[in-house]
Amino acid sequence: MTFASVCQFNQCLLNVSPSNHLKYNHTSFTSCSGINGTFTPTNDSLISKEEWESLLKELQWSLPPVVLLSTDEATNPTKCSFSVVNPNSNHTIGGFIDVILIARDTKNRIKTYGGDFFQAKLFNSELKASTYGAVTDHFNGTYTARLALLWPGPAKVSIRLVHSSEAVQVLCRQREQDPDKVYFQGYFEEGGKQETVMCNAQRSPRLVGNDAQCCCEYREPVTGETWFCRRPSSLPCHALTYHSMGGYQAVLSKVEMTLLKSSMNIIVPGDDSAIDVQQQDTEIRSQTKCRPGFHTSVPAGFYFQDHWTSLVCDSKSFPSAKLISGCLKDKQILMMGDSTLRQWFDYLEETVPTLKRLNLHTSSKSGPFEAVDTQSNTRIIWRAHGIPIRTSKTPWADLHYIASEVEGMAGGAHSVVVFTIWAHFTTYPLAMYAHRLVVIRRAVASLLRRSPTTLVVIKSANTGYKDVYGSDWLSWQLDMALREIFRDLPVVLIDVWQMTSCHYSPDNIHPPSVVIQNEVDLFLSFVCPQ
Repeated sequence: MTFASVCQFNQCLLNVSPSNHLKYNHTSFTSCSGINGTFTPTNDSLISKEEWESLLKELQWSLPPVVLLSTDEATNPTKCSFSVVNPNSNHTIGGFIDVILIARDTKNRIKTYGGDFFQAKLFNSELKASTYGAVTDHFNGTYTARLALLWPGPAKVSIRLVHSSEAVQVLCRQREQDPDKVYFQGYFEEGGKQETVMCNAQRSPRLVGNDAQCCCEYREPVTGETWFCRRPSSLPCHALTYHSMGGYQAVLSKVEMTLLKSSMNIIVPGDDSAIDVQQQDTEIRSQTKCRPGFHTSVPAGFYFQDHWTSLVCDSKSFPSAKLISGCLKDKQILMMGDSTLRQWFDYLEETVPTLKRLNLHTSSKSGPFEAVDTQSNTRIIWRAHGIPIRTSKTPWADLHYIASEVEGMAGGAHSVVVFTIWAHFTTYPLAMYAHRLVVIRRAVASLLRRSPTTLVVIKSANTGYKDVYGSDWLSWQLDMALREIFRDLPVVLIDVWQMTSCHYSPDNIHPPSVVIQNEVDLFLSFVCPQ
């Protein structure tokens, strides 16, 4: 793979946040951060006013400035269109193409405001090649996208409308005003008695009901995090023994349901002609050693023949069990997160025959799991990130908070901490998620102070959610918050948002094995950089 100059291309990389799907010009607009004043954290000593305001500025999103009178006024992806600027020009690897996108409603009228959630990519199906592109909102119904040319041969543009601005407005309001869309169950057992009650992360009106004294409150002693359950009628609060997912109970009008379903994740028609990209003479990849502290760019990399090449650092491939086992020699790895990170644990276990899982007789969904390789002196643990987590019936004592686990670590050159936290927080107000992140940040900063050789890796959010309980827009907002809150710490961020957004596989919250392999290869490139 060649192109004009690695340095020349790196200088052209977009100076935007890595998963900043939409960039904004400084224009006045109705922002998601202003809905009924609900974006203010209450008495949160870990988030300063200045940091909170900076976070809100980073996450600002344009919402419709008018009241929707009919769903016909919402953005209709089948009426939208895009065109490539100068498609017949001479294009070479290391260059860019620009795309103009026009948003229209069902009656084919050009929209007069922005806020639509588009995703853009450049691809070649035959070569299994693709890369992610940033989209800029101009707040008048027009958008532009810039896409990097990273492989020789034909390349086509694809743009999807994930959600109309009107649907995003519904998602934002639901997130901030109804934290009980998803509820959980707490199982109390003592003296032969059993009771099951509703639980959740906030003492909300729907949880409390008519009884102001309703709830058992559980405060984690290390992190201070709280959890609430309705008080059982005949058992004490300390009898809480198991936790599970309860159910879904979002309250949506017919119009809101139509907005969320009618324009969701649909390809926008447009210029289908192939762009001919000419080969150049220099290899296209970063020559920088993979190490903590990098801020990922747009694009962060690209697929070619289903292999991801990072443009952030000199990533390696680990195609054999021997190479993986050698990389993990003498490593103690603690993974904490959701099922998308559990896929990493599963991949390593399945790929390395000498890595054997112990039977801990724990939950098949939330763990904890442990695998050891006595030949390479490797130990890997995966455990769920703690509540809230949508899972089957699980012992309450097995659900540990990330910060609590990190606070209890000695760390060191042989220690690797990996975590992800987003998929189970998409139904809660942003302030609650931000608080969880700064609690984890405090624990990570403390670990790195006492043991600076510890490697801390964060797996970003990935695409795949498409409803009011977990839309890609909700995931994107949380992912941006995570990047912003951890940006000044010497940690590694594995940008799987771009890796999943531009891949040809069908949208799924759990990416296929070929994507997981590329994610793990990038992770291992930081564990044992060469």
